[in-house]
Amino acid sequence: MTHFELYAIPVTLQPDQHSVKQKFYELSRKYHPDFYTQENEYDQSEALEISSQVNKAYKVFQSRDETIKYVLQLRELLEEEEKYALPPDFLMEMLELNEQMMEAKMEEDAAAIAKLKETIAGIEEEIYQPVKTIVEGYEEGKTTTEDLLKVKEYYYKKKYLSRILATMLR
Repeated sequence: MTHFELYAIPVTLQPDQHSVKQKFYELSRKYHPDFYTQENEYDQSEALEISSQVNKAYKVFQSRDETIKYVLQLRELLEEEEKYALPPDFLMEMLELNEQMMEAKMEEDAAAIAKLKETIAGIEEEIYQPVKTIVEGYEEGKTTTEDLLKVKEYYYKKKYLSRILATMLR
């Protein structure tokens, strides 16, 4: 059972957070293992398994990036630990950004670090724009594989930027 089936919501790249939260609480109450202590071992095990999936799904649905990853995996367009080749021009830009970040950190230049954070936010917006309509308008069965492959490239670029930002914040 997919997370979407469990939560009884349509497959989307941007689940409605209010609906997700409501469904999470509903499912959590229904399958909480404490309510199954008097049941047989099979029912206890099943409740524990479903409760675990409810929690995993909720965690995925709380993050746009994790939801995108999950949908791409459902469509068999992304594999765990996949070695995705990003475009060389993007990698060069990231190398320069990384060097600037390391230099700013070594010099403890707060102004330069703040400017780099702004630059990263700008790049994130820039890489999101080409896929914005795909992400926001995703329809199961209608959105093409070609469109989803564009979202996949966005996902990997965003992941790369997130790593740089995480390094910056250490």
